[in-house]
Amino acid sequence: MSTARRFTLFSTAGLAVMLVIGLLLGYAAGFLTPHSSSPGDTSPEAGFARDMSAHHAQAVAMGMLAQSKGNKVEVRGFGSDIALTQQAQIGMMDQWLRDWGVNPNTEAAPMSWMPDGMNQLDNGLMPGMATQAEMDALAAASGPAFDRLFVQMMIKHHLGGIHMVDGVLSQTHNGDVTWLADAIKSGQQGEVTALQNLQKQLG
Repeated sequence: MSTARRFTLFSTAGLAVMLVIGLLLGYAAGFLTPHSSSPGDTSPEAGFARDMSAHHAQAVAMGMLAQSKGNKVEVRGFGSDIALTQQAQIGMMDQWLRDWGVNPNTEAAPMSWMPDGMNQLDNGLMPGMATQAEMDALAAASGPAFDRLFVQMMIKHHLGGIHMVDGVLSQTHNGDVTWLADAIKSGQQGEVTALQNLQKQLG
């Protein structure tokens, strides 16, 4: 059974339960990973963890919409995979902030941890993030139109996330951050390629 077909067995409620499990697994991974240093409140590592968690949260919302509303089984499978993976990663990054003793909330502007990052904001949004109007349009769409819009938005979202990952990789020497950033980049690059191939099928 393919990954896409396997995930269609989950109801929306079932996916919500799996998201909670993913979050807990993310916390567990944070506890089990040794921490040799503690980045400070204004460090690139803390800024990345906060901003990427917010970035991921939107991808989780998009993924849950795709899991429940996708017309093609491949879209529903992508939605489940993205939601579960990124929710677990949110848990890991939140645990880092706790371990580092920094506040998960900040008054710092998004992307301020990244050189020239604030100039890359689009109407205050981090790279790749959808506007509220775009999220509303996705929620309202159905059938093949939903699939096309989801794939288009998620490709843009992933490319923005990869850009943020490159930003932190150029600044950090923290082993935990490097490991997760590399995993995010590798996973999202693979998904972008697969989503672009699906986009060609959808027309």
